[in-house]
Amino acid sequence: MFTGLVETLGKVVGLIDQPPGKRLVIEVPMFRDDAPERDVKLGDSIAINGCCLTVIEIEGDRLAFEAGEETLSRTNLGELRPGESLVNLERSLAVGDRLGGHYVTGHVDGIGQLTERIDDPPWANLKFSLPPGLPEQVVSKGSIAIDGISLTVVDVGDDFFTVALIPHTLEVTTLGKRSIGDRVNLETDLLAKYVQRSLQFRGPDSNEASGMNA
Repeated sequence: MFTGLVETLGKVVGLIDQPPGKRLVIEVPMFRDDAPERDVKLGDSIAINGCCLTVIEIEGDRLAFEAGEETLSRTNLGELRPGESLVNLERSLAVGDRLGGHYVTGHVDGIGQLTERIDDPPWANLKFSLPPGLPEQVVSKGSIAIDGISLTVVDVGDDFFTVALIPHTLEVTTLGKRSIGDRVNLETDLLAKYVQRSLQFRGPDSNEASGMNA
């Protein structure tokens, strides 16, 4: 479980084919061996652009992960470019930690695309497309995770939503560098999923029955 509060940016230094998946190597100075903040160990879960992966190797300030075929097909991790791409990183939530964002599972629901960007320095307003099946789980003033970043939805339509980004978010996450056409990982609010699922199982006479029992 995660909060959607990005701890640091990592640089992708390797994306190695391991059919049917890939081995992902990320350089993370914050997690180097002698860093006081370092408590990463083999087997730990880390959200990479909002996708939960397991640390399989540690060498200096480099962490290695394995992404399977399913993960690569449902996220933007397979599109990363070694030596160029930066990714948002967050270690899993520990018992007793403060929850500053919202509950994020690290299971990506779909991929959205940045369709409009209006910069009003040092702020920015971004509009993203929503894949089928997700609009019902997104509401204005609700929460959504974009590439692992917990954000508040401003407006939502049948196939899009918008967010307003503060200067801090633009500076410390990958969203500050996103351009029109870029694809991002989306995870809708966990509560919205349960509400939608519950409504799907309500019978046609549920409202009437509720009224009779009131």
